[in-house]
Amino acid sequence: MKQLFHASIWQEGKWFVAQCLEIDIASQGETKEDAIINLSEALELYLEKPTPTIKPYMQTVEVELSAT
Repeated sequence: MKQLFHASIWQEGKWFVAQCLEIDIASQGETKEDAIINLSEALELYLEKPTPTIKPYMQTVEVELSAT
């Protein structure tokens, strides 16, 4: 499945910066095209579903509350 995102692109010194407008993620590259490719890769990694290394489990935690 594919989804479209919008990017704002500008130049800072010799680098081009691409920032996604829907999700607060940015990347850079030496060209506009490189910045967009790098942003696409960053978005794919950010949106990738996590895969746990161990099976999740539930546990209770006891906390001391102050009586003020």
